[in-house]
Amino acid sequence: MNKGKIFKYTAVALIVCVILFLLQRLTMPKYTEGIVEGAFIAEYYREPAKDFDVIFVGDCEVYENFSPVELWNEYGIHSYIRGSAQQLIWQSYYLLEDTLRYETPKAVVFNIQSLQYDTPQSEAYNRMTLDGMKWSPVKVKDIIASMTEEENFIEYVFPILRYHSRITELTADDVKYMFKAKPASFNGYFMRVDTKPAENVPEGRPLPSYDFGEHAWEYLDKMRELCAENGIDLILIKAPSLHPYWYPEYDSQVREYADRYGLTYINFYDVAEDIGIDYSTDTYDAGLHMNLSGAKKLSHYFGGILAERGIPDRRDDEELKKIYEDENRRYEAEILSQKEKYGIE
Repeated sequence: MNKGKIFKYTAVALIVCVILFLLQRLTMPKYTEGIVEGAFIAEYYREPAKDFDVIFVGDCEVYENFSPVELWNEYGIHSYIRGSAQQLIWQSYYLLEDTLRYETPKAVVFNIQSLQYDTPQSEAYNRMTLDGMKWSPVKVKDIIASMTEEENFIEYVFPILRYHSRITELTADDVKYMFKAKPASFNGYFMRVDTKPAENVPEGRPLPSYDFGEHAWEYLDKMRELCAENGIDLILIKAPSLHPYWYPEYDSQVREYADRYGLTYINFYDVAEDIGIDYSTDTYDAGLHMNLSGAKKLSHYFGGILAERGIPDRRDDEELKKIYEDENRRYEAEILSQKEKYGIE
């Protein structure tokens, strides 16, 4: 084959690859409206100062209940929430492993709600965690651990195979945010300022078994060991959500585990009164998650605990001060925007 043909075929192949890449960027969900949680995982990589002292991992019970901006304003704690919707425990573990590629925090906070799941659950939720991760051996392991029987690894490698049908559903945001994402959180915190009181919350139904599965325990062990190897203080928490119901049998298993390995475990529901949480004013969805009022109270309370455990006050760091000044401006603007949206004085 002569050089001219080689050049021609190479050029055609490159053009095809570029077109497929652009189509892939165009058709992948942007999570700019509605279900914005799918944008959270990718946001971490765009952070300018990856030297966080506290990293949260877990599901919506972390990213809707704790506010790193409040932790900074009250205590000077530099923190980030690597949370995602229905984040399963092996996903939390691999996100922690991924985080350690960039930094080593002083403390990791893990919300233990996901211990009740021992097998992969949902492709839709998997995508909201896995698509946003940067490619590395850690992401590969996370995908393999998370895939349901109906999923294919190749569709994670080439998302266009999964999302090509969205070509008929594209919006202006798919073009606008094709290469530059719209901010969706505040250091991983998802804000809601509206209120829906918790009323007539049902008790949990009896279960055939309350024991957590071997797979879940395996990954909690892996998380504990990884933190120990890196000198990280692992703190187990349960957010003060009223439902899904957290059974006393669940709670006792976590307490026994924490006692066995000398870990701290805090069930914030048990101290909700001390925190000052009022379920008639501090939740926006009838008790599943805190609104901004509840997140402020929970963050201020937990920040005191973190400070007592040696997490430093870094408000004298000029670089971080500038970052949080900008974040606070965006934070306050979002509060005003949501108050206008929901008709709140």
